Amino acid sequence: MKNRLKELRAEHGWSQQALGERLEGSRQTVNALETGKYAPSLPLAFKIGRVFNLKIEEIFSDEAE
Repeated sequence: MKNRLKELRAEHGWSQQALGERLEGSRQTVNALETGKYAPSLPLAFKIGRVFNLKIEEIFSDEAE
């Protein structure tokens, strides 16, 4: 699953740690999401969408696309 997390995080000037805190998670989770080693659960995907005020489709896309 591809995502724009790194790009969006940079636009906001947030570190992985800062985004992890906003998501009530960890820096390691953010890193795993950004590198594609981990696909978020649906609740986490919606939480990420709320943090960036975007639809999840605007953040995540299928690798096949």
